[in-house]
Amino acid sequence: MGSAARPVGAGAGADTGAGFSARERAAMRVRASELTTEARRSRSTGEAARDEAGGKAARKAAADEADVLAKIAQMPEADRALAQRVHEVVSAAAPDLAPKPYYGQPGYAREGRVVCFFRSGQVDGLRYSTFGFSPAAHLDEAGGLWPTSYALTSEATERAWQQIAELVAQATTTVTASGD
Repeated sequence: MGSAARPVGAGAGADTGAGFSARERAAMRVRASELTTEARRSRSTGEAARDEAGGKAARKAAADEADVLAKIAQMPEADRALAQRVHEVVSAAAPDLAPKPYYGQPGYAREGRVVCFFRSGQVDGLRYSTFGFSPAAHLDEAGGLWPTSYALTSEATERAWQQIAELVAQATTTVTASGD
């Protein structure tokens, strides 16, 4: 491979020199802000300590979902429609996944770890959006090779949406054979 391998999708907004592109640096700033917000929400306060059990967690989950829905609402129309459908499909296929912002775009997590996510192609300056899975997803296949992200466009068929639902269900199935 060449001297400076770039992550998949890093072509859009890429600088010609070494290091991160302006778009990559912006995504890192957004993620740092998300982590700060998450830490602030998870801190104990005197008022939260008096709440009934789970009240604080429920407020944090509601705030994270509101943040995700706000991010979706800010997307260009075509990607907004895709992101809304992804949100519906993921929520139905794996209701235990909690929506949370992930690099400024919708992510879906279990126990704080993002399992799957949507990336707006228009926001990223690409010709297609992406639906992807993190290493926390249980998609491992025999042979040591499996896809971790999929191009997603407005031409997605009902079969494509069904496949996403199946993948999300598989990704959230607890694997016991490998000791996970």
